[in-house]
Amino acid sequence: MLNRRARRSMSQMNVVPYIDVMLVLLVIFMVTTPMFSPGIVNLPSVGQAAQVESEPIQVTVDKEGHYAVSDKGKTETATSLDAVLPLVQAHLGPQGQRPVVISADKTVAYEKVMDVMSVLQKANISRVGLLVKTE
Repeated sequence: MLNRRARRSMSQMNVVPYIDVMLVLLVIFMVTTPMFSPGIVNLPSVGQAAQVESEPIQVTVDKEGHYAVSDKGKTETATSLDAVLPLVQAHLGPQGQRPVVISADKTVAYEKVMDVMSVLQKANISRVGLLVKTE
């Protein structure tokens, strides 16, 4: 009467609960990710730029990363960042109080502009600014 079979243990792992947990986590991450914005920087717009009393020396960085120094309609190209400083110092003259503005293409890497500014400030050129387009 008693017909018993020997029970064997299952050698397979049930992964359905793990899949359920992973799907719940996926939904949670998909819902919460758009709530976090990855570092949006609101740059100020320039309505009016400060006017300078003397003609500034202009250091230009074009979109290819080439440097040029312009002063009173005369433009000299610099082969590297190290060549920019002697050109600027030659145009500054003995008093060294003329302002220097950096004019860079908007597609130029921020690092290149900061490198130019750093070189000028290390040479004790105190009046360094950025050339902007007014609205």
